[in-house]
Order: sequence, then structure tokens, then C-alpha cells
Amino acid sequence: MGKKTIHVSDFSGTVLQPDDEVVRVVVLEHPDLVAGPVQLDATATEVESIDDAALDVAVVEIHDRHGGGEPRRVVLTASEFDAMATDVPMAQLLKTAERVRPPKARKGAEKVDYGTIEHAGKPHRGRVTEEEARLVREQLDEVNKRLADAGIRQVDPADPEHAARYGFPAED
Repeated sequence: MGKKTIHVSDFSGTVLQPDDEVVRVVVLEHPDLVAGPVQLDATATEVESIDDAALDVAVVEIHDRHGGGEPRRVVLTASEFDAMATDVPMAQLLKTAERVRPPKARKGAEKVDYGTIEHAGKPHRGRVTEEEARLVREQLDEVNKRLADAGIRQVDPADPEHAARYGFPAED
């Protein structure tokens, strides 16, 4: 008995043919998105209008007492944001404003333990420990669900590189 995988567009439910250009769309933010970014598959034709529909927006963080110590992120149209500058045009204001530096990484940052179910199977440059390989082999469905939920490539035992990395038996 064999298995056949059929890929469909997440947008339309249309069956994707082998010669179709499959486009991956990663949704980073959406009012209905509750557990972080997700990915959707579509055809190039289905997403060609996205650029035309794109809005010119400003994404700002408001640091005030209302956030309980946490900044509030606000998205508004660029023209609405530009109108807030009444003394100097916004374009000029943005060119001369003080730059914000990203927070420095902590020197004592914890090392990720890939030998735990929380991190097993995530791509990394280091050597795969026997514990990580065992977890991936024994709990592949759980590992792949976690990886998919995080938008990370999944472990494929049929992939020769993954088979060697995690100790899956070679397929004939």
C-alpha cells in the first residue's frame, strides 16, 4: 500500500499541481492570530494582488504609563502618522530623530538544550546529541507539530540529511 500526498491552497482549497508555483505566506500579525506566526500555502496567482492591496503604514510603540511597563504597538496609516507632525514635515523629523538601538544580548544567555522535547529537532549548527536524536525518532509527530506551529521546517525521515542527522533507518 502506498501513500499519496495532495497539496491544496490554504486560501481556495484548490488542488496544487506539481508544476504550480507554490507560494508560502507567513502571517506575522492578524487580529485572529492567537498563538504566533503561521504559514499558508497558495498559488502565485492567488497572492499576486497582495502587493496592490498593501497599505502604507507606520508601526509605532507607545511607551507610557498605560501599558503597565510594556510598550503598546500601534499600526496606523502613514498619512495619519505624518499628519501628527505639525512643526516639521514627518520625513525630515524621521531623518533627524535619535536612533533607537536594539537591546544588547545578555552575556550570560542560556544555551539551548536540544536534548529536551521543547527544542529537539530545531535546526542548529551544533552536533546532534544522542538524546536529541532519540527524542526526534521516538516523538516525531510531537516534534514536527511543535516545529510547524513555530513556522520552522519539519523533520522528514525520508530526507537523507535528516535521516543521517537523527539516526532514522535508511529507506530503500
